[in-house]
Amino acid sequence: MYRNVIKRLLDIVCSGIGLIVLSPVYLIMAVLVRVKLGSPVIFHQERPGYHEKIFTLCKFRTMTDERDENGELLPDSVRLTKFGKLLRKTSLDELPELWNIFKGDMSLIGPRPLLVSYLPWYTEREKKRHSVRPGLTGLAQVSGRNFIEWDKRLEKDVEYVEHISFLLDLRILWRTVMVVFAKSDEVAEVTDDVEGNLAEIRASKKENVLRPENTQPKNI
Repeated sequence: MYRNVIKRLLDIVCSGIGLIVLSPVYLIMAVLVRVKLGSPVIFHQERPGYHEKIFTLCKFRTMTDERDENGELLPDSVRLTKFGKLLRKTSLDELPELWNIFKGDMSLIGPRPLLVSYLPWYTEREKKRHSVRPGLTGLAQVSGRNFIEWDKRLEKDVEYVEHISFLLDLRILWRTVMVVFAKSDEVAEVTDDVEGNLAEIRASKKENVLRPENTQPKNI
């Protein structure tokens, strides 16, 4: 009952109230992002959601569009300013996702929506993370945010799916508040710099396994 009905109702009510109450904050943030980082103010990216259906994720941008002499974008770590780091550290860049939640693309609590390119690389067990709506925050995030390795992070997502309850969601929400307001200067400048790109990591592992020297029978 909670998983299939009440959870979605709470998402609609909470995100709707949040969009209204935080509207002044959205306006201030939009102005600051436009002045400090440029336009467009909102960053859009396709992510897989419920049952792997692709949706457009909305966030405040955290990087500039600085380019080199050839017109190529500079590395992410260069384009991420102090203001951008502050947005990520405080999770203010995530506020537009309340619209995704209100529409039904996401939930307040659930596995974070990851890159579309990761879809082919999940194990059968890890694919269970898409049997629920992705969340604004989740069990993996309050268990180490982006600073735990992929296998453990994805296992936390599955653990959440297998034990969804109102009390668990409340605990995750409370721990999220504690993480956001914790006095820590740690922030992932670029997610892949911390945890690595899942597709590249698992493709590399698969390549190593299939190499001839790894498939020949060992002498006993």
